Parts: sequence; C-alpha cells; structure tokens
Amino acid sequence: QVQLVESGGGLVQPGGSMRLSCAASGIILSVASMGWYRQAPGKQRELVGMVVSSGNTNYADSVKGRFTISRDNANNTVYLQMNNLKPEDTAVYSCNAAYPRAGNWYEYWGQGTQVTVSS
Repeated sequence: QVQLVESGGGLVQPGGSMRLSCAASGIILSVASMGWYRQAPGKQRELVGMVVSSGNTNYADSVKGRFTISRDNANNTVYLQMNNLKPEDTAVYSCNAAYPRAGNWYEYWGQGTQVTVSS
C-alpha cells in the first residue's frame, strides 16, 4: 500500500521560511517523479515544482528562486524548502507521486498540509 504523508505546515510571517516533508512508503522514491502542488481557497490546484527520477527539478514561475525541492532516497522523503514566503503562498500543499509499475504509471497523493503566510 502506498502512502504519502506530508508534514511541516503551519503559520509563518511574510518573508519567513518553512520546510515541508513528504514521507513515502510503498514506493521506491528514486524511480518516482515527485511533485508538490498547492491549492488556495477558491483557486485551482497548481503545480509548485517537481523532481524526476534523474534528479532534475522544475518549478512554477511564481516560486522560482524561492522554493527548492530535494529528495532523500535513503529515507524515502521529499522536501520542499520555501524561503521568502509571501501571503499569496498561503494554500494547502500536497505531495504527489507518479510511479511506474508493470509498464504503467500510477499516481498517488498525500493528504495535504496547510501553509498560512500572514503577519
């Protein structure tokens, strides 16, 4: 059974930093494409960034230079380091895994963690 468990959300002031973690079980992280998504109230879910099996990363323009995704294969955990946070970064952040099994790709989601940027 695949599980993705996010942690690290909460309240932070504008300009502050926060690190989210996504602990994966039931998959081998090194062969997965792992993404972080967010959804603000009244808005559609959007991709924040992702790291593929090769280690390459890409980010939404709105977070480039501020957010960094990293992967710890030994601990099967993906991180989202968020710096210089802005009120518009307030959202529920969710971890996503795209994982190959028997020639097909399967998608898994975590439950999400709330990030609130406010003074």
